[in-house]
Amino acid sequence: MTQPINTDHLWMPFTANRQFKDKPRQLVSASGMYYTTDDGRKILDGTAGLWCVNAGHCHPKIVQAIQQQAAKLDYAPLFQMGHPDAFAAASALTAITPPALNRVFFCNDGSEGVDTALKIALAYHRARGEAGRTRLIGRERAYHGVGFGGIAVGGIAGNRKQFGASLATADHLRHPLDLSRNAFSRGLPPYGAEMADELEQRLLTLHDPSTVAAVIVEPVQGSTGAIMPPRGYLEKIRATCDKYGILLIFDEVITGFGRLGAPFAAQYFGIEPDMIVCAKGMTNAAVPMGAVVIRQDIHDTFMHAAPENAIEFAHGYTYSGHPLAAAALLATLQVYREESLFQRAAEMASHFEDAAHSLKGLPFVKDIRNLGLVCGIELESIAGKPGARAYEVFSKAFWEKGLLIRTTGDIIALSPPLIISKEQIAELFGSLADILKTLK
Repeated sequence: MTQPINTDHLWMPFTANRQFKDKPRQLVSASGMYYTTDDGRKILDGTAGLWCVNAGHCHPKIVQAIQQQAAKLDYAPLFQMGHPDAFAAASALTAITPPALNRVFFCNDGSEGVDTALKIALAYHRARGEAGRTRLIGRERAYHGVGFGGIAVGGIAGNRKQFGASLATADHLRHPLDLSRNAFSRGLPPYGAEMADELEQRLLTLHDPSTVAAVIVEPVQGSTGAIMPPRGYLEKIRATCDKYGILLIFDEVITGFGRLGAPFAAQYFGIEPDMIVCAKGMTNAAVPMGAVVIRQDIHDTFMHAAPENAIEFAHGYTYSGHPLAAAALLATLQVYREESLFQRAAEMASHFEDAAHSLKGLPFVKDIRNLGLVCGIELESIAGKPGARAYEVFSKAFWEKGLLIRTTGDIIALSPPLIISKEQIAELFGSLADILKTLK
């Protein structure tokens, strides 16, 4: 019998700490599609950890690469120094990004990646002689991490109400979720591309395009319940940014590394942003790592603007390009390639979609939305108790069905590892169906 774990001293992130500690859910090991709990139960991972374990848990090639690197080189700085694996990792990453995006700035997670991209955007315009471009535009219900920059362009009020104003120069587009026209859409919603016109017709009219540095969007808004862009919506955003010389940043922390069946959402949609922020699946979550991948001409602007021998961009992190993270990235990209996991995700997407929409008509299901291996199931809320119904599903899934899901408000979010099988897809949605039928 395992010894009780003292939970008193850890302040857990994005967790109702008191609720959790009344009945802790402890994971002690993992392999492939499953976690193992402290009481020995297998838990089917319907969320790839936290949208990040795309190749399945404890993949032996990734584990081995990290172990070997730890024994060879535990740490080396990238401030005025280097180590070969950091350069190799950057080259390997740009081999799967859109061709024009071929310069990499490493960080440690998506939050740092977003703040890095925003700083690059502001400094880029200043280097070009347009220092007046200081405004940053995000979207409502967007999640761009927890740095002050990410909070400012993010659109989740609950994530910033405790902290007051951060960047006064941020503004927001409306989110494109429209259940009145698009409920139960399969894949991209058919209606709503015109909502992108708000960028030009309202925000740029209000602020003046010459003051706007960048627009940042998640191609698929994940943290607020899998909001898909309507057909043609992202294309309109790109065209408006091009028209007014505004940088477009894709926050692909969730959509990167095969989640939609392509390396990045940029390729899935056929839209080339000016920067891509990535993290999560880039190391299969085995070692924290993030990156901003940048258009070469943006990078070159910094190189040409700075005096010779000067630091061109005054920014960085102690652990940028950490040797263990670089090794994990190289091994993870090799696994994705050798096991054709992006192609596998594309092939499984239709089975995933059919299984998801099989829940239509079950009690309290008000919408189902999906793309690639991403799904959001929105439930009707209990009056006066927002989030309670989805939490009940979450709890029953873990304790009664051996299933890990994620909830945000009254939305169930699913994003399994790309290795999921047809049988496991059936198990995942079959378990959810059983639980939904018991709700009152």
